Amino acid sequence: MPTFWLVVLLCVIAAAGYVLGRRRALASAGGDPRLLHSLPSYYGSHVGLSALIPSLAALVIWLLAQPMLIENRVSSMIPADLVPENASLSLVMSDVRRVAEGLDLAVEQGALSAREVREFDSETGDLRGILGEVGVALGADVRPEVLDAARAYRGLSHTGRTAMTVAVLLLALGGFGLAYRKSDKDFRARNVVERVVMALLILAASLAILTTIGIVLSMLFETKNFFGLHSWTDFFFGTTWAPNFRGDSELSILPLLWGTLYISFIALLVAVPVGLFAAIYLSEYAGPAVRAFAKPLLEILAGIPTIVYGLFALLTVGPLLVRFFGQGENGVLGVEWMSGATSVLTAGLVMGIMLIPFVSSLSDDIINAVPQSMRDGSLGLGATKSETVRQVVLPAALPGIVGAVLLAASRAIGETMIVVMGAGAIAKFSLNPLESMTTITTRIVSQLTGDTDFASPETLVAFALGLTLFVLTLGLNVLALYIVRKYREQYD
Repeated sequence: MPTFWLVVLLCVIAAAGYVLGRRRALASAGGDPRLLHSLPSYYGSHVGLSALIPSLAALVIWLLAQPMLIENRVSSMIPADLVPENASLSLVMSDVRRVAEGLDLAVEQGALSAREVREFDSETGDLRGILGEVGVALGADVRPEVLDAARAYRGLSHTGRTAMTVAVLLLALGGFGLAYRKSDKDFRARNVVERVVMALLILAASLAILTTIGIVLSMLFETKNFFGLHSWTDFFFGTTWAPNFRGDSELSILPLLWGTLYISFIALLVAVPVGLFAAIYLSEYAGPAVRAFAKPLLEILAGIPTIVYGLFALLTVGPLLVRFFGQGENGVLGVEWMSGATSVLTAGLVMGIMLIPFVSSLSDDIINAVPQSMRDGSLGLGATKSETVRQVVLPAALPGIVGAVLLAASRAIGETMIVVMGAGAIAKFSLNPLESMTTITTRIVSQLTGDTDFASPETLVAFALGLTLFVLTLGLNVLALYIVRKYREQYD
């Protein structure tokens, strides 16, 4: 049974358990809910949750464990001489999975029967032609060992899927039956249901924490492997970024860090004044009708995908800057300072536009949090509206505004698509904003793109770059949250 329909069936069983459990509890009390220990809905929820939660947990664990177990078993069937030189077993296993999926599609569409799959000979049969008919492309002829492994993979997957369906349904029905038997008027259903809900809330909170810990640990282990192959002094204190996959790479983070901070600085120069002025206008001067229209319209910018901003930088802002700074006598300014559309200024301007709603929304909330009594006191002493904003509201909101700027800076430092398409790919030190540069996030993408060997320092350096970027943005976020929290405590 497909996983989707299995989940639907589990939900149906849980819904039936809710109705029947509630009905049984009321029947045990003679139809008088006042004789029940808990409300009738708690009895129904107890049966529904008892049927749904254990079965869903088993389903998730099974779906995670089954592919790993099957791949470990099937990979042992592949001879060592079948693995190409300078390649990994995972490449062969990807062919095995592709052939297995193609066989499934061929059976579903009638191109092959289940019996023909078991008896198919890759040396005499046209497997590529058959799989091509069902839309599965193979790059080379399928060797007999790969076909045998694909058959085993397909058989184990089907067996595991059947066993999963039976086990999950039995678990759901078992939980349903046990909880249904307990649905009596003296059963403390509310206590049990509230404990289960509390456990689910704790699990949800723990998943977020454990995911973060897992990401950090994975980066730490791979970074440790990188520093076992490459000098940490060259990484942190070198001045050249030149990966070449020949063993003599120079992998220094400093040119990448310079490009990252330079582009982020230009983005903040654009976003902070515009966003702050917009927040001041919306919170202090705009009427209710203007605010109701302008604030959502401004925040639409936050919903635009970053790839769209990247295209805007590459196709609009970059050529516009070239028109001004890069066409010599044919340009508007008659200078030749810019050689292409990609530059620090291109990426910084577009990233600043992207950050405007971020700064504006946070600053608007912070300014509105300043007590009205401070404004009234200033106006009562004879200050004008603008003097009140400059000398009372902004100083009071300054810690929160600084926190908003730091959060925007961490957002700018971690941006990828805009700098990939608008900043270029050259790692160097330069103060000229019209030159192409690159950032940490861009290099992470490039180092992990394509068929690369994950045991080489040129690939593992991406994890060291990611960990450094994580520490940098984490520090900015912690500092921003500390400032905002201190501000909020002052006025609560």
